[in-house]
Amino acid sequence: MTTLEHIAELERKYLLGTYNRYPVVFSRGKGVFLYDTEGTRYLDFVSGLGVNALGHAHPRIVKTIREQAAKLVHVSNLYYHEYQGPLAEKLCKLSGLDRAFFQNSGTEAIEGSIKLARLAGHRTGGEKKSRLVALEGSYHGRTFGALSLTGQAKHRKGFEPLLEDVTFVAQNDLEGLRAAVNDNTCAIVLEPIFGEGGIYECSVEFLRECRALADRHKVALIFDEIQCGLGRTGTMFAFQSFGVTPDIVAIAKPIAAGLPLGAFIAKEEFATAISPGQHGTTFGGGPLACRVALEFLAIVEEEKLLENVNKVGGYLQQELKALAEKRGAGNEVRGRGLIQGIQIEVPARPIVDAALAEGVLFNATQDTVVRFLPPFLLEEKHVDRGIRVLRKLLGKRRKAAA
Repeated sequence: MTTLEHIAELERKYLLGTYNRYPVVFSRGKGVFLYDTEGTRYLDFVSGLGVNALGHAHPRIVKTIREQAAKLVHVSNLYYHEYQGPLAEKLCKLSGLDRAFFQNSGTEAIEGSIKLARLAGHRTGGEKKSRLVALEGSYHGRTFGALSLTGQAKHRKGFEPLLEDVTFVAQNDLEGLRAAVNDNTCAIVLEPIFGEGGIYECSVEFLRECRALADRHKVALIFDEIQCGLGRTGTMFAFQSFGVTPDIVAIAKPIAAGLPLGAFIAKEEFATAISPGQHGTTFGGGPLACRVALEFLAIVEEEKLLENVNKVGGYLQQELKALAEKRGAGNEVRGRGLIQGIQIEVPARPIVDAALAEGVLFNATQDTVVRFLPPFLLEEKHVDRGIRVLRKLLGKRRKAAA
C-alpha cells in the first residue's frame, strides 16, 4: 500500500507548491462518507468544495459513467453528439434563460460570461461600453479575467496588472452601486452568496437595484452561482431563492457529479451578440460529462433532493445557531440550504484539523469561518454528529484560551 508519507514526498518533489493539503489520502467514498487508505471513515461536510452534491459513488452516476465511457468519451465540438443539446435545453428550461455554453470549470464560465457581456456592450454602446462592476470580498476564480473581478487582495497580489476597467463596490452598498454603474458599464458581476468570501448573502434590495440599474443602462447582470447554484440553496438556481433573475448565470461544481464541466446560460438578447469563431473549447460539453450532467439533474428531481436540502439545511442552521447562542462559540451563522457558515471567535483551521482526527471533514474560509457544503443526501443524524464534534472542539479551544 502506498503510504501518506510516500505520496506527500512525491508531490513535494514534482508538483508546484500551490496546495496546503490535509494529512490524509482518500481512496474511496460512499454516500456522505469518505474512506482513507487505512479504511478510516470520515463524514463529509465539504463534498469536494460543493462538487459532490450527490455524495460519493451514487449508483446511478456510476452506471452512467460506465455505460457512456464504453461508448464515447470525446468527439470535439466540430461534431454533434447526443447529449449537449438536451442538456442545454434542460438548463434553459430550469433557469428560464435562453442559451447555454459548456466549458470545463467555473472560472472558464466566468471568462465566457465576461466575453459575452463585452460583445453585447460593444454592440449597444461601442467600444467604450466595456467597464465591469464587481463586489469587494468576492471570489470568481484564478484566471486573469476572473481574478480581475475577485475582490480579495490576497488572491490578486503578485499577479497585477489585471483588467484595469473594474470598479469594486461593497456588498449591499446601494449608493456605491449607483455611483459605479453608468452607460459605459457592460456588466455587473456578483455571487448572490459569497462562497470563499465567508458565506455572506447579497440582500434582496441590493439585487433588485442591480437588476434595475442593469436594465436602465443596458448592462449584463451576471450571477456567479458556481458554488451556491444547482440546488445548494434549496432551489435549482440561487437566483430563484432571491427572486431576481440575471441576464447571464455561471454554473459549474456539482453539474457533472465530479467530472469537469461548467457552463454559462444567457438571455437571448445577450446570447445573440456572439458569432461562430468568437469563443470555443476543446473539452467543454463532451458526451461523457453532458450525459452525466443530465443524470445528475434527473436524480435531483426524482429523489426530491431539493426538498431534502431545505429540510436538512433548516435543521443544520437551527443547530448551528443553538451552538453559537448557548455556548458563545460563534458570532454569527450565515447562509441557507446546504451552503452555510459559522463565524467563530478563534482561527478555524485548527478546528478543521482537529475534526479530521475525529472523522469529520469541515472547511475553513476567511480565517474564522467554518464552512458547510455537504452532499444533498445529508440527514439530520449526520448534522447531529457534526455539531457534537464541533461543540467538543470549540469547547476545548475556549478552555485552552482561558
